[in-house]
Amino acid sequence: MVELSDKEGIELEMGDYTESSFSFYPPQIMEWVDNKDLKSLQQHNGIAGILSGLQTSAEQGLTVEDTLLEKSHSSISVSKPELAASAANLDQRRQVFGTNTLPETKAKNIFQLMWMAFQDKMLILLTIAALVSLALGIYEDITDHEEADVHWVEGFAIIVAILIVVLVGSINDLQKEKQFRNLNRKKEDREVKVTRNGSTRLISIHDLLVGDILHVEPGDVVAGDAIFISGYNLKCDESAVTGESDALRKLSIDDCVKEIEVSTSKHLPDPFLISGSKVLEGVGTCVVVAVGVNSFNGRTMMSLRSESAETPLQLKLNNLAELIAKLGGAAALLMLIVLLLRYLIPFKDGVPAATTIVNRLVGIFITTITIVVVAVPEGLPLAVTLALAFATTKMLKDNNLVRVLSACETMGSATTICSDKTGTLTQNRMTVVAGVISSTLSFVQNGSISTEYQPRLPIEQWLELNEIAAKISGPVTNLIHESAAINSSAFEGIDSEGKRSFVGSKTETAMLDWIHNMNGVSYQQIRDRYAVVQQWPFSSAKKSMATLVRINADDREFYRLYVKGASEIILDRCASLIDLQESQDRLTIQALTKDLQAGITDTIMLYASNSLRTIGLAYKDFDSVIDGVDDSALEQDMTWIGVIGIEDPLRPGVPEAVEACQKAGITVRMVTGDNVLTAKSIATKCGIYNQNGLVMEGPRFRKLSHQQMMAILPRLQVLARSSPEDKKILVGKLQELGDVVAVTGDGTNDGPALKLADIGFSMGIAGTEVAKEASSIILMDDNFSSIVKAVSWGRSVNDAVKKFLQFQLTVNVTAVVLAFVSAVSDENQASVLTAVQLLWVNLIMDTLAALALATDPPSPELLDRAPTPRTASLITFTMWKMIIGQAIFQVAVSFILLYAGPSIFGISTKDITQKRELNTLIFNTFVFMQIFNEVNCRRLDNKLNIFHNIHKNNYFIFIFFLMVLGQTLIVNFGGSAFSTYRIGWLYWVISVVIGMLSIPMGVLIRLIPDSLFGFSSERDLESPEPGWDSPSKHVRDELTGAKPSHAVGDQVSAAAVFPSLVATVVGGGNATDNSIPADMNESTFFRYLDESQAKAQAPAEVRL
Repeated sequence: MVELSDKEGIELEMGDYTESSFSFYPPQIMEWVDNKDLKSLQQHNGIAGILSGLQTSAEQGLTVEDTLLEKSHSSISVSKPELAASAANLDQRRQVFGTNTLPETKAKNIFQLMWMAFQDKMLILLTIAALVSLALGIYEDITDHEEADVHWVEGFAIIVAILIVVLVGSINDLQKEKQFRNLNRKKEDREVKVTRNGSTRLISIHDLLVGDILHVEPGDVVAGDAIFISGYNLKCDESAVTGESDALRKLSIDDCVKEIEVSTSKHLPDPFLISGSKVLEGVGTCVVVAVGVNSFNGRTMMSLRSESAETPLQLKLNNLAELIAKLGGAAALLMLIVLLLRYLIPFKDGVPAATTIVNRLVGIFITTITIVVVAVPEGLPLAVTLALAFATTKMLKDNNLVRVLSACETMGSATTICSDKTGTLTQNRMTVVAGVISSTLSFVQNGSISTEYQPRLPIEQWLELNEIAAKISGPVTNLIHESAAINSSAFEGIDSEGKRSFVGSKTETAMLDWIHNMNGVSYQQIRDRYAVVQQWPFSSAKKSMATLVRINADDREFYRLYVKGASEIILDRCASLIDLQESQDRLTIQALTKDLQAGITDTIMLYASNSLRTIGLAYKDFDSVIDGVDDSALEQDMTWIGVIGIEDPLRPGVPEAVEACQKAGITVRMVTGDNVLTAKSIATKCGIYNQNGLVMEGPRFRKLSHQQMMAILPRLQVLARSSPEDKKILVGKLQELGDVVAVTGDGTNDGPALKLADIGFSMGIAGTEVAKEASSIILMDDNFSSIVKAVSWGRSVNDAVKKFLQFQLTVNVTAVVLAFVSAVSDENQASVLTAVQLLWVNLIMDTLAALALATDPPSPELLDRAPTPRTASLITFTMWKMIIGQAIFQVAVSFILLYAGPSIFGISTKDITQKRELNTLIFNTFVFMQIFNEVNCRRLDNKLNIFHNIHKNNYFIFIFFLMVLGQTLIVNFGGSAFSTYRIGWLYWVISVVIGMLSIPMGVLIRLIPDSLFGFSSERDLESPEPGWDSPSKHVRDELTGAKPSHAVGDQVSAAAVFPSLVATVVGGGNATDNSIPADMNESTFFRYLDESQAKAQAPAEVRL
């Protein structure tokens, strides 16, 4: 038996494959792919031999029954031999080549997590001390028969308490890890386009098999190692997987051999599509030869697996926890020194027995270490991790798939959202509702466009959509059909409900529906008539798509280029248009005069102002075409076919979502490739655009100077006809203004903008794989309303951590002060709170409180406030006020009970039973103050309703009653283990009532105005602070109506809005320029800005 191993050390035995019916095996294919071994492919008879050896077909794909994809061979009935044979082939294919999944990293079990939690140095020291105490206790109980006490109980109780703390923490970690594992599994899944059983369909990437015929287009990430079969102008970016920086051309095996023979270039094409590489240009069909751990990318990912990085909030909390730990450690060290001195100095009067000394020293040591354990806030990192785990799981239900954890918390600070239009603000359910063929025939559907409007066109016929085919000639009908069907990458497939429907770009599927409804024509029959020579997929940069076909008609061969795209751009490239007045048996054309062009432009503007997407159709015939010519060189002097208007209704709830964002202090901008009128119409309906905002086109925007950009950005609400580069520039400039920017994107070229933005949202339905990989959150439903939910969750995560921080710091301060003072003042150097009791408090404040406070769902009120800057402190003044106020209250109550309790209750501290009762009362009161303060800490502001939405958090309610139950059991049944004594009903009433006083105390603290201490609860818009641009925010608030002080009727006076901004940008002076026009539109603003810059003696320094 020969044993091979690949570069990553995955061992593969040839004996596993000898009985299979396939001609090739994973080790062999790995060598082909790794070395891009073209010679080996030739030796196996090229692509025909590869397909035969993998038992697949380029036309039919795999012929496995759909039902078998979910079943194993053993589950197939033997009464169906053909299915059994097919199932056997499927099982063998999976067994030989594997599945397209990577084995999950081995999950840590509960014992491993407990061991990891036990690595804390303080817990180890405490355990050692507890073991010494236990050993001494057992020794004393054996040797001292006169004492009735059981000395070993305390040491044993501490060990049990440590185990409980570690166990509960580990269970939390286990649950958190499970949630993140489920999230990662969902994150890695996506759909790919394959041919199976002779039809094209979308399948999960995890169902991809070796032998599948895979179709790729721009924006796809290659799902498995594959070999090119056919396609047009396919180029891939392999820099992420092989380090090759240049775009690599992909050709068939035969074409590669031919080019290598004649070319001297260093960058030769190859037929290998490497898994993980990105498709940049063109379209292609290929056969999958390796998946999962056997693929190039799979092996790479297996070798690079690592723990995820900590988020910024986690790092910030770790730093805070380290500071608190140092302060707690200093307090514990001081306490240790004081207690040791107090115990050892009296030895001049006589030395006690050795066991007594050791026992007392161990007790002091245990108390000191316990103080450190309580002081060190292990719960802080746990709180943010739990909050993120809870939020990301819930966000998935709200159609937000979080790819980068830090994006979840960053979204809470977002100040600007740059949103696409199609599919995000609209439904992406496109339908052709209007159009003008040539210049004389207009059609509408259901009165979508009023026929009362008369454009400057010689319209002779106004038709309903279903009347077109009967009114135009056969050649024109064929031309329209061919333009829509051939120049398209959409196809008929099976949707998620098992129904046949068109799949692909929604614009293209709308056009296929249109020609099908026109006269029932089959798009596939049209495509089968002609041989496609070259295809240039749609590009957001050039706003068009083109397909070149070879046509044999009238005893001659010629080429025809079909082009579709942005109507005004296509119209500018046309010199003629089809003539509907001539003979019915052939195509004729006429000159495109200026009057006709103006009339068509009027129609385009009419459609756009009615929120329709306008698509122009054109063509051009050639006698011959030079190989390798670019489409832009061909798209000149074309013949205009017509313009169609496509309706894409606004999504329900979008205007309300936009309004919610604006109310939350977030500026929403539309960035779209549609023309300015369509964009402006949709933006107005959404509530994004108002009269004092600016609408600009991308070509103009990118030519602005830095100063002009900085001046207009606060007013810019719509960027139309924009390219991905425009979007990237916009994001960068907004960040320079101090904005935290969220941006949406769906195309391959949106990758740089998505990466640059603070939070990148890609589209789960319409987005390319490149866009998804560049993003931090995937919108599973492509819906803008889901972004608003992400904002709420982001703010909720930050609030959850602050709530826990507010609670824990209060416990830290109170517990350390009480333990320190009581131990130092006690004649036996014993703290009123024993080590076991402090461990119970530690369990409450670290693990249980973290789970309770980190799981509060977001409330609508979160969107009633401005975003919190990322540079803001974790602890606000309002929080400090509550922490200090509650700590003073709790310490005062504890000291009153400790030092004045004997006289208040008439008890003697020399009576051991009465002293235990008093200590139990103090312990019980202390714990109930924490339990009720946890309710109090649900609010971070000065509002009084601390019970708001408490019924929506089942975790909190459960944990609250769990802590009450646990405390009740400890007091009543803890006995020697917890150093408690069963107290009477009066002491219970006192404990609970004093604990409940934390709530009215919180009310009193909140009623103290922040302004009394020189703080304001609202951000001063006129006072800049780090990371916050006050002039631009001032303008944003004016535009969204946040501060209507400058309102004049329903409009905002631009003169009131702009002085400070323009003065800052242009002259650097104060906001005192009263010469600015009162009604400043886009053109007057730019004119004013240009004049101001010309008058300036020196280049202005931007100080926004």
